[in-house]
Amino acid sequence: MIKVALIHDWLVSVGGAEKTLLSLLSLYPHADLFVLIKSEKTLERLKIPSSKVRTTFIQKLPFALTWYRNYLPLFPWAIESLDLSSYDLILSNSHAVAKGVRTHAGQLHICYCHTPMRYFWGLPLAYMDQLGTLRGYLARLFIPYLKKWDLKTSVRVNHFVANSQYIKNRIERSYGVVAECIYPPVAIPDVAIDHPREDFYLTVSRLVFYKRVDLMVEAFNRMPLKRLYVIGKGPEEKKLRKKAHKNILFLGFQPEEVVLKHLQRSKGFILAAEEDFGIAAVEAQAYGTPVIAYGKGGALESIIPYQTGIFFHEQNIDSLIQAIEIFETYSFNTASLHAHARRFDEKNFQQQMRRFVQSKWQQFHEGR
Repeated sequence: MIKVALIHDWLVSVGGAEKTLLSLLSLYPHADLFVLIKSEKTLERLKIPSSKVRTTFIQKLPFALTWYRNYLPLFPWAIESLDLSSYDLILSNSHAVAKGVRTHAGQLHICYCHTPMRYFWGLPLAYMDQLGTLRGYLARLFIPYLKKWDLKTSVRVNHFVANSQYIKNRIERSYGVVAECIYPPVAIPDVAIDHPREDFYLTVSRLVFYKRVDLMVEAFNRMPLKRLYVIGKGPEEKKLRKKAHKNILFLGFQPEEVVLKHLQRSKGFILAAEEDFGIAAVEAQAYGTPVIAYGKGGALESIIPYQTGIFFHEQNIDSLIQAIEIFETYSFNTASLHAHARRFDEKNFQQQMRRFVQSKWQQFHEGR
């Protein structure tokens, strides 16, 4: 029996990468799971037994669950400290450093890559400007080293799988390798749900800088007669709440069933980030909710303009407001939204991943 190790960056919150991890665990239920750090609450939400998850020394550092991003310079050391020498197949589910695990010639390493680490391949200057003077200075000090490490360790991966054509291109630009594109898994209801819509817009997001929830808050501050509901938590929450007017409601973390109820009731879902793919936007379409999205990145692959959503093409307040005004002049068909979302169903992801891994495993052993 093939011995499989699944490597994930961290299990502290639940987003698209964690939903992908669950699907991979379903494909490989006997795999051992390795992460930098784990939160028991997150494991409970994901229904992953704590005993199944092995962590690194980051877990034991002070305030690891809340300050783990501050330990970024230690991440390469931590991920390389994992002993995976007894495994045959390494599957990394990576948006940061998981793909940098140490391997040997007798192992096949396949990386499902959500993005090359965005701290230094995506938006480094914008990110560092949000850190303040001291933290920003330290980040600028370490970024060149981390970027060099990330590039060097990309050769430890035998095959990359990208979660979108957009990320496939970024992998090629960053690492100089060609990746396969397999869209991530989305839970799609069997039939279209035509639920009565209420007069509010919705976003579901981790409240971190690059998700640009601040842009939505500023836009709805200018539109006091329109309501925005924000589901999610993160380090930007306090700042966003302070800035928001009364027509913006922060709901914090909500369980999956509550999120789905809001998706079914909202008139539109808003995505303001340059997303790698954007699972939440596809979930919205699956439940009959059209999307207003920033027209860049993976959203261009998951949304059909004027059929399943509307794009705004400048990442600023005026452009978003204009898109919302145009959105309200259109009507969208629930069945069409659901039919489009079905192409991203979890079954498709698992079938493609299983075929890809089996093919590469066979090639790997025939070539030895």
